Amino acid sequence: MNDILLTLDARTADGKKVVKLRESGFVPSVVYGGHAEPTMTQSKLSDTKKVVKAAGKHTPVYIVVDGSKKLAIIKDIDMDPVRHELRHIAFHTINQNDIITTEVPIILVGKGDSVAERAGLVVLQAIDSIEIKAKPAQLPESLILSILGLATDDDVLKISDIVLPEGVSFADVDQDMGLVIANVYEPSALQADNEAAGGDAEDVTEVKSENGEEAPAVPAATDATKPAVEPSK
Repeated sequence: MNDILLTLDARTADGKKVVKLRESGFVPSVVYGGHAEPTMTQSKLSDTKKVVKAAGKHTPVYIVVDGSKKLAIIKDIDMDPVRHELRHIAFHTINQNDIITTEVPIILVGKGDSVAERAGLVVLQAIDSIEIKAKPAQLPESLILSILGLATDDDVLKISDIVLPEGVSFADVDQDMGLVIANVYEPSALQADNEAAGGDAEDVTEVKSENGEEAPAVPAATDATKPAVEPSK
């Protein structure tokens, strides 16, 4: 786990007043966790953007609130749909011994160099991410799979091909290990399938930010995962 740190200041501005806060270069935020009431906070936009880029919603970060350093995970990120700027962020504090459930990306390596691609075939990724659980220090930033061994249109990569790091497990105890992550296609067959399906159509769902404002529409299949925390045993 990388040591990503963000200093948060106490915030009094809420409602319509947060507009001026954003105009002054700050991002309103809220910190949840423990038995305390949620804490209203704020941080510099430039610093917050760096943290969000580095951590996303799957890497724990350190936040400093009133001089106290706490481990947390980003629970929600709200982006302005027009300006594409951060307008609100929510953190959830965690403990080093908590078991964290979160979604991490599946990264395919070797693109363009696989036996299949060199033979003119196409490799497409069917699953981009999956939920795992582990203690904060053991959470990987991503899960890596090589496609170099794919050779024919009969070859696939499955969940069972993922080698999980020590201390990490799939969040779903009944995880289907036969679920396909990547397929190999003949270009002509892929084009025929697309034409038969009438093109790609995404199911779009509206989401709302924690502060009640509308956030940009996102594909339903990629709704942000809200990390869950299990107490250590």
